[in-house]
Amino acid sequence: MRNKFHIPVCLLLLLPFAVHAQRDTLPEVVVRSYLSKESLIRIPTATSILSGTQLQQQQGYSLVPAFNTVPGIRMEERSPGSYRLSMRGSLLRSPFGIRNIKIYMDEIPLTDAGGNAYLNLLDPGAVTDAEVLKGPDGSLFGANSGGVIRLGVFNPPQDSSLRIRLQGGSYGLFHSSAGYSKQLDNYRLQLFMGYQRADGYRQNSALKRIYAQTAQQWEYRPGYNLKLLAFYTDMAYRTPGGLTLDQSNANPRAARVQSLTQKAAIYNRTFQGGLVHEAQFSARWKHTIAVFGANTHFENPFITNYEARDENTAGFRTFLEWQNADRPFRLKFNVGMEWQQTGSDIANYGNRQGVRDTLQVRDDIHAGQHFYFARFSVQSARSLLEGAASVNYYHFVFDRNGRTRVEFSPVLMPRLSYSYKLENDLSLRITVSRGYSPPAVAEVRASNNVFNTSLRPETGWNYETGLRLLPRTGRYMLDVALFHYRMQNAIVRKLDAQGEEFFDNAGGTKQTGLEVQGLVWLGHKVEVRTAYTLSIFKFENYKDFSGNKMTGVPQHVVVSSVLWHLPYAFSLFAQHNFTGSIPLDDANSVYAKSYHLVQGKISWQRSRITLQGGVDNILNVRYSLGNDLNALGGRYFNPAPGRNYFATVLFRI
Repeated sequence: MRNKFHIPVCLLLLLPFAVHAQRDTLPEVVVRSYLSKESLIRIPTATSILSGTQLQQQQGYSLVPAFNTVPGIRMEERSPGSYRLSMRGSLLRSPFGIRNIKIYMDEIPLTDAGGNAYLNLLDPGAVTDAEVLKGPDGSLFGANSGGVIRLGVFNPPQDSSLRIRLQGGSYGLFHSSAGYSKQLDNYRLQLFMGYQRADGYRQNSALKRIYAQTAQQWEYRPGYNLKLLAFYTDMAYRTPGGLTLDQSNANPRAARVQSLTQKAAIYNRTFQGGLVHEAQFSARWKHTIAVFGANTHFENPFITNYEARDENTAGFRTFLEWQNADRPFRLKFNVGMEWQQTGSDIANYGNRQGVRDTLQVRDDIHAGQHFYFARFSVQSARSLLEGAASVNYYHFVFDRNGRTRVEFSPVLMPRLSYSYKLENDLSLRITVSRGYSPPAVAEVRASNNVFNTSLRPETGWNYETGLRLLPRTGRYMLDVALFHYRMQNAIVRKLDAQGEEFFDNAGGTKQTGLEVQGLVWLGHKVEVRTAYTLSIFKFENYKDFSGNKMTGVPQHVVVSSVLWHLPYAFSLFAQHNFTGSIPLDDANSVYAKSYHLVQGKISWQRSRITLQGGVDNILNVRYSLGNDLNALGGRYFNPAPGRNYFATVLFRI
């Protein structure tokens, strides 16, 4: 097994030092997620950047391949639109969707007070970049122990432009979008609309999504900005359900019989938006406040019932910054808070072949969380010391034959980080932080419709060190992170005899990991990227499963890509993803086999038009991109498409 990994990793470590040609100095890479702009070389935590260029290199109709280039992240898509995202093992408690990760668009949380984030609502073309903060970072962002993702939505300032994208592909794929940008003095307007449909590779896996977004910014006086972010999505996709290994081998395009009969699907209509105000009072004082809200109507005809939910979220986030940037020691201090509340009206009916039947149970649930946070940093020419902490409050209230309130004790989440520049382009960092993640509403009230008031929050301590090599030339880059996270009260998904899910605290986990990410330019024409993730994650004090590998987490993942700029405005992009075997149940009795996934794309670009054609899964590998963990009846597998094709045309006006 070892021979499969030592070649890519060694190349990653050695290639940067084998290249000596010089390149023009590039703009400094900065991170905006830590309340203000800071150079990436100085950031004392495990932070990765997905630039707009990296996103554009992918096929464009799914975020999955791009996010999987970030070490420590695993993103899956069991059928078109059915995203599942995990960071450093947080997949353990995610039967679908996202748990234990906080996601923001600019300063506005996509994650609601109940712990849910509908990332699949976004059209991939609406995301301009992403900053990924890995490991527990509740000191500034509230309850999480997986990490934080901040999505960018503002394109670089332009006088005006109109971008039209048309895309088609295998299995009925059609994706179109239009983006308009206008710069009028101190006012920026961006409009984006997208439409996507697909028949899907498997039966009962069709997708349709209509998306509209606006992002506006007005600098009404120097240093004072008002931003508006809002989007609306109407999305529907079918869910084919898991297959056994024999069923998957016999016909990977089949759906589970019950999913076909009951017309299993997801319907989601969501409007979300907010206002962000930034005020630079002086060189030392700055204030930011964001006010946001969301409304979601969600329906899920499932095999056992038909669920309908109406969710309403409201909240705000604010913080104040002081700094003395004109001193030899640069001091910064931030203090702020975030408050959110989500009300969910949830009704479960019988499902009569995709149609609501008799009402079974109805509940009104309110989840509320808020936290206060503070941060200080001391920066010299070579070092940066940062300390931050938050005090987190979380509760939920449900009404069923009376009013019940469950309130968790306030939890302090500290983080202490330090980075030191060994050289101008080389820094060493260490971090100690605490993770805390309360149960989500979907876990407290799972599909068995039973309130589990005994479910406890996950907690743990993370110890981390890293090395970052980042020359200003951009000729090469290397980022290494080594961490150990010890978690207690791990929340895991289980199924009862009827196939209904519920969640339980299952002891703890020991999670030791290595993440390596690198880039090198060969000459001026070839860019090579590699990311390697090693996850030694095991259960601890978990009944009969102590010492077993953590469910759903591959031990080895290597993702490598090559971008080759060819003559006559052509370019060629190829990406290889090796994912090791994955344990599919807590007993480690069933594994998904390892796989090699290869994709490629050729592009031709002139000033106002770009033509692209590509192939996914070039090797026509049979694999499952999103397995059902601890599945009843051995239905673990959701086969992914075989070799498939796409073509794109992009106009700029």
